Amino acid sequence: MKKIFYLLFLALSTSLFSQAKGKVIKIKDGDTIVVLLPDHTEQTLRLAEVDCPESGQAFGKNAKQFTAGQVFGKTVIFYKIGKDRYGRGVAGVFYDGDKYLSREIVRAGFGWWYFKASKNTELQKLQDEAKEQRLGLWADKNPLSPWYFRKVKRKGNG
Repeated sequence: MKKIFYLLFLALSTSLFSQAKGKVIKIKDGDTIVVLLPDHTEQTLRLAEVDCPESGQAFGKNAKQFTAGQVFGKTVIFYKIGKDRYGRGVAGVFYDGDKYLSREIVRAGFGWWYFKASKNTELQKLQDEAKEQRLGLWADKNPLSPWYFRKVKRKGNG
C-alpha cells in the first residue's frame, strides 16, 4: 500500500512540478533570474518562498549582488510551481548540488521568507537567525518589507 501511495505521489509531483535545467544568464533583482534553456529560449523565474528588497529600496542592490554571486553563469535545476501576476514562472531553484537559492537568500539576510505563499517554516527559523545576527538587511533597525514598499509606492503614484 505504501509503495502504491509513493508511486502515485511521485507521478503527481513530477507532473505538477516539472524539473528543468538552465544556465543563469541574467539577474533582474534579488528574487528574479533569467535562465537560458537547452532549446536556447530564455525564461524569467521568480524565486519561490522569498521576497527581496526592490531595486529602488534599501538593500535591493545588495540582494541582487548576493543572488548573482550565488548563481550567475551557473547551470541550475528548477521546479516551476506556478506563475505570478506578471506571468513569470515561480520556481524553486537549486544549484551547486543541493543548495536551495531561496533558503540561501533568507539565511544570508537578503530577503524575507514570503510567508503568504509558503508553509516552509524552516525559512522562518533562518530569517529569525539572520535577524538575531543582524545579517544583510537586518542590519537596518527598521527594515521595510518589499510588499509594504510596493504598496506605499503604488499609493504615491495613484
